[in-house]
Amino acid sequence: MNDKALNTLEFHKILQMLSDKAISVPGKEMAAELCPTSELRDIARALQETSEAESMILKKGSLPLGGIRDIRASLKKVALGGVLSIEELLHIGDFLYVCKKINSYGRRENKNEVFELLDPLFESVGTAHDLELELNRCIANDKELKDDASQNLASIRRSIKKANDGVRDHLTSIIHSQAYKNMLQDNVITMRGGRYCVPVKQEYRSQFNGMIHDQSSTGATLFMEPTSVVTLNNKIKELLVEEKAEIELILRRLSAMVAEHEPVLSVNAKTLTLLDFIFSKGELSLEMRGTKPIFNDKGYISVRKARHPLIGNDNVVPIDIYLGREFTMLLITGPNTGGKTVSLKTVGLLTLMGQAGLHIPAFDKSELAVFDEVFADIGDEQSIEQSLSTFSSHMTNIVRILDNVTTNSLVLLDELGAGTDPTEGAALAIALLQYLHDLKIRTVVTTHYSELKVFALSTDRVENACCEFDVETLKPTYRLLIGIPGKSNAFAISSKLGLPDHIINTAKTVISREDARFEDVITDLEIAKKSIETEKDRAEQYRRDAELLKQEYEKQKNKLAEQREKLLIEAKTEAKAVLEKARSEAGDIIREMQRISLEKNNFKEAEQKRLLLKEKSDALDEDMHLIKLAKRELRPAPKNLKKGDNVFINSMEQPGVALTAPNSNGDLTVQSGIMKIKVNISDLSEDLSAKNVKKAKPTPVAVTFNNSSKSMFISPEIDLRGLLADEAVARTDKFIDDAILASLNQVRIIHGKGTGALRSAIHAFLKERGIKSFRLGKFGEGEDGVTVVELK
Repeated sequence: MNDKALNTLEFHKILQMLSDKAISVPGKEMAAELCPTSELRDIARALQETSEAESMILKKGSLPLGGIRDIRASLKKVALGGVLSIEELLHIGDFLYVCKKINSYGRRENKNEVFELLDPLFESVGTAHDLELELNRCIANDKELKDDASQNLASIRRSIKKANDGVRDHLTSIIHSQAYKNMLQDNVITMRGGRYCVPVKQEYRSQFNGMIHDQSSTGATLFMEPTSVVTLNNKIKELLVEEKAEIELILRRLSAMVAEHEPVLSVNAKTLTLLDFIFSKGELSLEMRGTKPIFNDKGYISVRKARHPLIGNDNVVPIDIYLGREFTMLLITGPNTGGKTVSLKTVGLLTLMGQAGLHIPAFDKSELAVFDEVFADIGDEQSIEQSLSTFSSHMTNIVRILDNVTTNSLVLLDELGAGTDPTEGAALAIALLQYLHDLKIRTVVTTHYSELKVFALSTDRVENACCEFDVETLKPTYRLLIGIPGKSNAFAISSKLGLPDHIINTAKTVISREDARFEDVITDLEIAKKSIETEKDRAEQYRRDAELLKQEYEKQKNKLAEQREKLLIEAKTEAKAVLEKARSEAGDIIREMQRISLEKNNFKEAEQKRLLLKEKSDALDEDMHLIKLAKRELRPAPKNLKKGDNVFINSMEQPGVALTAPNSNGDLTVQSGIMKIKVNISDLSEDLSAKNVKKAKPTPVAVTFNNSSKSMFISPEIDLRGLLADEAVARTDKFIDDAILASLNQVRIIHGKGTGALRSAIHAFLKERGIKSFRLGKFGEGEDGVTVVELK
């Protein structure tokens, strides 16, 4: 992109905002050097990076780069064999600590969530644990090494401390000695030139045995080193030299370690710089409430509720602007300070931001085109130094644009033809626009000329637009209305401001009848546009109301489904009760018949009991038939049945899976247990229980009863979560009966943790059921959410 357009559209201010979001020095530099590109693949990748960074920020917070150091110079230094200072080594340690934080930040908590572009960057951040540990062990702060950085250093520093203590003890005895009491200015020990001294009065210089190292500004006090401590001070000096040499050795050793890890550190430095830059784009998008634009290479622009990013949210007015499909040129007219130039800059700046991989402050799914160049001639660029008028300045820019423009360029022209004679300026402007229009160049122009409004109305694929102005309040609304040329409001504004009517009427007689008629047409169009906008708002309200009704419908639909499932559960519970009652009564009758059969000559009474048993059996069959019909009505017929769908076979009261789709007669094959059955779709219902299954059930156990020819499939576990206590107990009772018949030794009852009410009800039932034993699950078995039952 040309620098002229970047400066005119203030793209550098966007880069400054981006740079402020970066944390590291290299990251800020990278942000400041960002430029738009015209490669669609590069744009798509950069925008995806921004989107992924924004998503990670929302999920995990900002990238943890706090404390990061710029180590580029240090890495170059060690690569040339140089020795790093303590501060430089400390910065290397800080950098490695940040790398460790970045590793932790980039670790995915959800394995199904993939960040296609960012994940490889986080994975490429290497570690150097041995170097980091050694630096932490040796460095105390940016000025000093720790004593245990080496054994020799620790020994030297102990010797220095011992020598210092010896000197101070000796000097302390001197300053408190009566023999030196009158000679000393103060009873203090001081340092001069790295040697311990005491303050001696000037008049006692010859009597005090020692060396002079300094004197006070008045000359009244001499700082003298007693001869008795010279040897000790010399020893300290020697030890300090040894300490410095040992520190040099340690720094050289640590620098060599850094050099060994230089490849990893260099890659990490580049990766963290790139991550800092990418996440600064994500932070900027969140700040300006940006969205990812959709790019095309066909020259289509369609941005909805676009906001100029350099205008505060409290003042900016969103605009809808489109260009490239129905028309390739847009002429914006309207009063000064009405927002024409802002609209022009918004289109250009959002295009530059999008092509630089930045999100734009507009509604989601806004569309931008990829341009190889954006040209802009905006503002008054009159130059006194170059003796250029406003018109000359504009013409100079336009000539440069025409010399470099291509069919894939975006041209933005502000107040085209202004600054010269209106007639000549309008004619020249029309000629320029016609030239750009013939080349099918996407162009947005602002103007005051009525002739250009006529040009837009009379030329194919050229559209008028205006920035709305409220004549009543004499204030612009800053809304952009595409399809209507801006109306001149000079007479109305002048009247509102108090200009006498006779002057306004005289002015009206001056303009031609055609001009007046044209203004009336514009007024009619404006009224029609406002009417359309009102209808559009009303339609949008209807759409929102319809959406609310749809949501209410879905809510009621789900509620009915829950009620239907509840009724089905009640029907099953009732069937269970009927069966239990029938079993009990049948058992009583059978026992009574056995008693009677043992007695002689009681055939009549036995026959009566047999008839009673038959009546009970017939009543039971009728009750079960009614319950089956009720359950069948509760189950809806399957819709759009296809292979693999779960179904319920009404005649067999068994669930199954469709192995084929229904043929033209409605016949299909269904797998139920180990059996494959050919049934008609009329005998099938939806398997409501299958809809609630969220995880694979354990492999069932096939059991064949001796007194029956069909097999029964028993699962070694039952899931009771979500059931009421009474229903859960009933299901558990039936489940244990089936498990005993299947000769299972152990079963699992899944009741969940929750409040513990369901678990308590199950345990209370098991105590009375007469099973062998039961216990809560162990680690890996479900713990408190599962009860393991041992059967007799």
